[in-house]
Amino acid sequence: MRRWLPELIALPLLPWLLIQGRRTRRITPRLPEAMGPTIGQAQIAGSTEPPQRPLALLTIGESPVAGVGVATHYEAITGQFAAALAMRLQRTVTWQAVGENGATLSDAVKTMLPQVASQKVDIVLIAFGVNDTTAFRSCRRYRAELLQLMRDLQSHLDPRLIVISGIPPIHAFPALPEPLRYVLGLKAKALDETVEQLIAELPADLGHLRVTRVPILIDINDRALMASDGYHPSASGVSLWARQLATAVAAHLKSIKKSKLAAQQAASKQG
Repeated sequence: MRRWLPELIALPLLPWLLIQGRRTRRITPRLPEAMGPTIGQAQIAGSTEPPQRPLALLTIGESPVAGVGVATHYEAITGQFAAALAMRLQRTVTWQAVGENGATLSDAVKTMLPQVASQKVDIVLIAFGVNDTTAFRSCRRYRAELLQLMRDLQSHLDPRLIVISGIPPIHAFPALPEPLRYVLGLKAKALDETVEQLIAELPADLGHLRVTRVPILIDINDRALMASDGYHPSASGVSLWARQLATAVAAHLKSIKKSKLAAQQAASKQG
């Protein structure tokens, strides 16, 4: 029943919500995607650590990955996440952004990932949810498409770690009026909970895959964190999001390393 709560609340409000949605699309400024290259490298100047192989990061997602709301991809989530991760790990991070404004998980599976050359990457960031929320995708469909994307990523890129970003706080977007904002916030929460459940119950064929979800913890009341359209994060908002991702990923990579060392020690004792 909980996963159908947004639909149950939206149904009697549907005519009003449709009017609000159309008006919001009409009056909200349409910002362009980021300019410049969608690939790059984040280095640590003057690092005294011994040189290591660069970490390879790929992001796939909707408008924040496309850089809507900022000037360049270095200011967008991919470049800022790579820079924050490089700083935390004291290690060079190479990055590639695969983003599309208005994209959904279905687009990622059907058209976006197939455009990426098969390669070995260390970390993949999946950043979808807003457009699936506004389209009122069912939790079942969202789960199935995310599962398919994870399987495709595994076979296409063989990542060490898949990071699934939480859906941005739609319930507080300044561009959205009430009750549209409230209903979409409920829907986003339902989809987020679907992701948490999926990660906790990964199918057997993905059992060895390392997956973590990182929620977005941003105070939308701070307008400096939002772009001028009141719908996308500004460069400052992206920076905060990137640091949250880097903190979580660095801790996760550290736990992976400890697990491997423990396994190696156990194997050597048995031998």
